[in-house]
Amino acid sequence: MTNDRLRNQAQAEAGTETEVDAVVVGSGFGGSVAAYRLADGGRSVVVLERGKPYPPGSFPRTPAAMARNFWDPSEGMHGLFDVWSFRGLEGIVSSGLGGGSLIYANVLLRKDEKWFVRESPLPGGGYEHWPLGRRDLDPHYDHVEQMLGATPYPYHDTPKTAAMREAADQLGVQLSRPPLAVSFAPRPGEAPVLGGPVPEPEYGNIHGLPRETCRLTGECDIGCNLGAKNTLDHTYLSAARNRGADIRTRCEVRGFAPRSGGGYEVRYVVHDPAHEGHRTPTDRLPLHTIHCKRLVLAAGSFGSTYLLLRNRSALRGISPTLGTRFCGNGDLLGLVLKATGGTEGSGPRKLASSTGPVITSAIRVGDELDEDGSTGRGFYIEDAGYPAFVDWLAEAAQVSGSVRRTAAFGLHRLRSRLGFSPQSNISSRLALLFGPGVFSDSSLPLLGMGRDLPDGRMGLRRGYLDIDWTTLTSRRYFERVRTTMGEVAGALGGEFRDNPLWWTRRVVTVHPLGGAPMGRHPAEGVCDSYGEVFGFPGLYVLDGAALPGPVGANPSLTIAAFADRACQHILEEPSSPQAAMAPPAPGADVPAATADGERPTSLSFTEEMKGHIALDVDDPEEGQALGRSRNQRLMFRLTITAEDVGRFVADPQHPAGAVGHVECDALGGRLPVEAGWFNLFTRDGDPSERRMLYRLHLRDPGGNPLTLVGHKEVHDNPGFDVWSDTSTLYIRLLPGHVLPGGDAAAPALGAGIIVIQVADFVKQLTTFRASGPHPARALESFGRLFLGELWGVYGSRLLPAGEGT
Repeated sequence: MTNDRLRNQAQAEAGTETEVDAVVVGSGFGGSVAAYRLADGGRSVVVLERGKPYPPGSFPRTPAAMARNFWDPSEGMHGLFDVWSFRGLEGIVSSGLGGGSLIYANVLLRKDEKWFVRESPLPGGGYEHWPLGRRDLDPHYDHVEQMLGATPYPYHDTPKTAAMREAADQLGVQLSRPPLAVSFAPRPGEAPVLGGPVPEPEYGNIHGLPRETCRLTGECDIGCNLGAKNTLDHTYLSAARNRGADIRTRCEVRGFAPRSGGGYEVRYVVHDPAHEGHRTPTDRLPLHTIHCKRLVLAAGSFGSTYLLLRNRSALRGISPTLGTRFCGNGDLLGLVLKATGGTEGSGPRKLASSTGPVITSAIRVGDELDEDGSTGRGFYIEDAGYPAFVDWLAEAAQVSGSVRRTAAFGLHRLRSRLGFSPQSNISSRLALLFGPGVFSDSSLPLLGMGRDLPDGRMGLRRGYLDIDWTTLTSRRYFERVRTTMGEVAGALGGEFRDNPLWWTRRVVTVHPLGGAPMGRHPAEGVCDSYGEVFGFPGLYVLDGAALPGPVGANPSLTIAAFADRACQHILEEPSSPQAAMAPPAPGADVPAATADGERPTSLSFTEEMKGHIALDVDDPEEGQALGRSRNQRLMFRLTITAEDVGRFVADPQHPAGAVGHVECDALGGRLPVEAGWFNLFTRDGDPSERRMLYRLHLRDPGGNPLTLVGHKEVHDNPGFDVWSDTSTLYIRLLPGHVLPGGDAAAPALGAGIIVIQVADFVKQLTTFRASGPHPARALESFGRLFLGELWGVYGSRLLPAGEGT
């Protein structure tokens, strides 16, 4: 590690605040490309990657190390795999320097030209629309392919590759050897060699360790310990550092917000390597800040969308399409078992799935958009190899054969020990104990991907990322993929088996896409065709989250080309974008009052209210209606405390403090009250009206300040309305910490209505507590005030005519 790198890491850990041209969040296919292109263009760049570096030789292989090779810093795990589980699918992504390139299968296919759909209808309304096309991306595809060393698989005697060719020929479908980001030869154009040295490029290598060419070990998806994969750390990130980019690992971004003078403030935590292996309260880690003119979100579909949703309170006016157009790029895993025929005749066919890189070839099945007679939605089926240890696991899982062989071996040894057999050479018997390995040798996983329907919605549920997506709307697509996989298995004389998850109609995606889709305007997408978020100059989404639908082919190359195009556009613009709408600065805290003389008696009670809100509206009733239709709930649980009941009763504003929390998924989950004020009954000049006022200073999970202001209108209308008046709170959400008198100048972040439910009110009556020298007197004074004020508003209708004046 260089002295500069050490200094940068020390600055991050010390929380030093700096200002740079661009901060890039994440180091996957979007983030790495952005880091290099912007640094190469002379911009100062900081990359914040939550994971750690993985130099050659550092990827875990032992069972003990693999058991810890997952990402959950709160549990002390700083590993490679980040596994998500939602109601309709599972998702596997990566955490490490180089992002998804560390665990992907190296395929660099371009999105088919006719699959850039325009206004393609979706179930439930809306449509998929790509505001750019193949022509826009082709020159950037060229750049990325050159940087990643794209080359087709060069060997011709690999069994699974030959089998895929044979199956494609029998079925009459198109097969190709897609370009792979793998070094098979020391230099481009040279003959492939196993384990040869890979020369270091002119920009150096960020790890400073030697690399070797591919040894065909099938370990691409668990990290290549040879360095044969041309992953982003070996290519774009090494080049970015060579151009001056500051690349910081173990730095996880928690929040961001526009700055009033332009640019963005980014807040992040640092995961100390000393904490790895130990449980850590990561929610208590200190926040560090950095300022930038441009902010690039490239944490993947899950990560970038999650950050946008968690920091929604700082993004007033962001497109309502945030969280939409999610899909898994049609990912589906199938299995070919017990293949027969081929050069071996009618016996078991050798597929040797653990030989070669994970993917060597791809069958393309046409789409109705191809205008060549194809029907349905198109897809690819690729061979999906695996490491050799999976062969051992597969054979061990064949319990009946293992038990039979073990029993036979044990009987033979017993006969020998008892003198019934003089045979002392047991080599053949040991070979029989291992078994023929036919099951694993004649099996091949198949990976399907294609144009499923991007109709999923992403949101927050209790502060956690949530996805509403189902295979049902894409059933015809998935059935076509399964049918073709079955035909491939049949062509190889084998049996097709679904992966067990499909029995519950669930899938595992390694290509999550969408959540912050691009579009032509804010009603269609979160960002434009260059990834810039509408209404927030200088804020970019440059990863799979920005794609408005499936790529169809493996999406890595398209994401990288999209980022390359965006960065070229950025470099052609002025170095400082115009300012985005920033929240007002936090106000000063109101000092607590001090008491003189005898210790005052305090009184407190706890109140819980629930209802609905909508963002980007100013009228509470409109917000309630819209929020109910969108199931956007808000609740709070507050403990109201009057520290001195005597002063509370005497003061015409009847002020008290409030502590507790607000829960609202639209704002990121649970938001603790940092400071809160409550006024029981205030008068605005009309003796027949009173108001109960609430003001809560909050901070969302990303660290952005906001204020909830609310009022209950207590006035006498026709009918018995005392309950609705005293239990209905009209609320507005304001960006920043706003003090009294500043509400009119603060634009509303949202509005709605929450109410006290009867059961909660009954519970509230049991929470009244008085503490101090005169608790009974305090309760009496409070009750007299409360009932007296209500009588002042509603009592006149209960008096005989003429006595209320």
